[in-house]
Amino acid sequence: MAAQQPIEIRPMQLSDLDRIILIEREIFLFPWSLGNFADSIKTGYVCRVLHQTDTLMGYGIMMMSPEEAHILTLGIAANWQKQGLGKKMLQFFIQHAKEQNAKSIFLDVRESNQGAAQLYKQMGFQHIATRKGYYPAMCGREDALVMRLML
Repeated sequence: MAAQQPIEIRPMQLSDLDRIILIEREIFLFPWSLGNFADSIKTGYVCRVLHQTDTLMGYGIMMMSPEEAHILTLGIAANWQKQGLGKKMLQFFIQHAKEQNAKSIFLDVRESNQGAAQLYKQMGFQHIATRKGYYPAMCGREDALVMRLML
């Protein structure tokens, strides 16, 4: 039996976007557009994908500024969730932000996304504010929890 290939994190490429959009539409009710992802790559944000051989399992995008980082999106394909891949991507972003001398990392999460919020808390993020009506929702708008990790 052949050894299983390791799960790797590598830079996101424009050629990944068709697969990323499929995951994005699968896991988010209000997904980012292909243009949002392409612009993030072209702008030079920290855009990464999680993959194993030819299988793209997830992705994340982080924006860096001189003293802080902002995780803009992070998604794991539905059939790969709850296997530690979101944590693996978060660990990568935390390490990258530290290497860039950031003092903190921010992110927003839907109030209803308790699984993600719990993961962020486990990783040391703290809820510091709430953005009222930040996200579109099926019946109006939904609040965003603003979370911060001090590095």
